[in-house]
Amino acid sequence: MLKKLLYTTLFALALTSCNDTLDDINANPNATETPLASYLLTGTLKQGADLYWGADNNFNSSLLFVQHWAKIQYTEPDRYDVSNASFTTLWDKGYATLITDLNTIINFPAEQANSNYKGIALTLRSWTFLLLTDAYGSIPYKEAGLKVTPAYNTQKEVYTGLLEDLKQAQSLLSPTNGTVTGDLAYKGDIAKWKKLVNSLRLRIALRISDKEPALAKQTAIDATTDAAGLISSNSETFQFVYTSSPQQNPASAWFETRDDFRISKTLVDKLNELSDPRLPVYAQLPSDATVGKYVGGANGLSNSDANSQGFAKTSKPGTYFLTSASPAVIASYSETLFNLSEAVARGYIAGDAEQLYKSAITASFNQFGITNTTTIATYLNQATVKYDATNYAKSIGTQKWIAFYGQGLDAFTEWRRLDYPVLKAGPATVLDGQIPSRFFYPGTEQSLNGTSYQAAIATQGKDVLTTKLWFDAK
Repeated sequence: MLKKLLYTTLFALALTSCNDTLDDINANPNATETPLASYLLTGTLKQGADLYWGADNNFNSSLLFVQHWAKIQYTEPDRYDVSNASFTTLWDKGYATLITDLNTIINFPAEQANSNYKGIALTLRSWTFLLLTDAYGSIPYKEAGLKVTPAYNTQKEVYTGLLEDLKQAQSLLSPTNGTVTGDLAYKGDIAKWKKLVNSLRLRIALRISDKEPALAKQTAIDATTDAAGLISSNSETFQFVYTSSPQQNPASAWFETRDDFRISKTLVDKLNELSDPRLPVYAQLPSDATVGKYVGGANGLSNSDANSQGFAKTSKPGTYFLTSASPAVIASYSETLFNLSEAVARGYIAGDAEQLYKSAITASFNQFGITNTTTIATYLNQATVKYDATNYAKSIGTQKWIAFYGQGLDAFTEWRRLDYPVLKAGPATVLDGQIPSRFFYPGTEQSLNGTSYQAAIATQGKDVLTTKLWFDAK
C-alpha cells in the first residue's frame, strides 16, 4: 500500500513538472504576457482606419450606394446583388478586434493604463459602435463582449448610450492625467481628443434629430458649450495617415493589383454642373489622352454594359486617394462645420447657419489643397451653391455628400438622413428601383445568436437591404 502511494505521488510530481516544462516551451519569449496599452491603441487605430476605408465597407459597398464610385467590372455590388456574407467584415472586426481590444484597455488597472488611455479607448469604442448601428440598425451594445449570445439594443438605445459613454470619455481625458504613447492619430495630444469627443457628440445629436429633437438640442448645446471645444481646423481632423507598403492605404493596395472601380458619373456630373475645383482631386483623366475630360462610370450597370464604357475612356478615382500614404479621414473639420450649420438651422444653438455652411465648404476645399481665395469665393457665390435657408437639408446635404468623398460609411448615413442629393438606382439593380438603406446582418448571427437576432428583426423589420433604420425617419 505504501509502495502504491509512493508511485502515485511520484507520478503526480512528474506530471506537474511536465506541465511546467510544456508551459515554458509554449511561452513565446518575444511576447508580453500582458498586452501594453500603447500597442493596443496603435493596433486599433490602424485596424479601425482599414475597416472604415477598406473594400468591404467602403468602396465595394457604401461608396457605391451613395454613387461616389462605380464598378466597371464585377458589378454585382453596384447592382445590390449581394448576400448576408457581403457585410461581415464591419461586424466581425468591429466586435472581435476593435471592441475587444478597446475593452481590454478600458478594463486595465490604473498602473497599466492611465485615464487618458481609457478615455481614448472609450471614444474609439463609441465610434466603432456608431459605425455598426449606422450600418445595421439594432446591434449588441450593452452585452457586447460580456455574453456569447448578447441581446441586441435598438438604435435609439445605442445612440443614447453612446452619448453617455462620450460624456464619460470626456471626464476621463485631461492633459494632467498622464502621457499617452502609441497614438498615431493625435500624437498624444489630449486637447485634440477632447475636441473629437465633442464633435462626435454633435454628430450623434443630428443622427437623432428627427426622432428625439429635445435630446438632440440639449446634446448640441452641451457639445458646443463644453470648454474643450470642437474640431476647429483641418490640423485637428481625426485621421490615420498611412506610410508605405504594407502599412499603406487600403485603396492604394487595391489599385496596385485590380482595376474595377471608377469615379461615379453621378458625382462627376454634379461637380461639372457646379464648376467644382475638387474634380481634378477626386478623379484622374482617362488614360486615353484623346478623351481629354473627366468621365465617370455609370452606377448599376450589367457587367457587359459597364465594360463597354471603356477602361481607358473613364476616370479612376484621384491619385490623392490612391497613394500609399493617403490619409484615412474619419472626422473632418468640414463635417463639424456642416454639423454646426445644421444645428443652427434647426434652432438648437445660436449662430449664422449660412456662414458656417460657407466655412464648411471652404474647409473641404482646403482639406484637398485648394486654397486660392478667389477660386473659393467664385464657387460660393454661384446661385447653385448659395445656402438656401428654406431648404437647409438640400444645401447642406448636397455639399456634405461632395465633401464626404471617400468616406463611404458616413456619406451613406448622412445621405439617408438628409435625403439629398436625390439619387437614382442604376438600370440593372435588383431592388425594384430602390437604393439600399442598410447592411444585412452577417449570416452567422442567425446560426450562432439566433434568439437575439430574431428578437431584433421582430422590432426593427425584415433583415433586407431596404428596411429603413430608426434614425432614417423621412
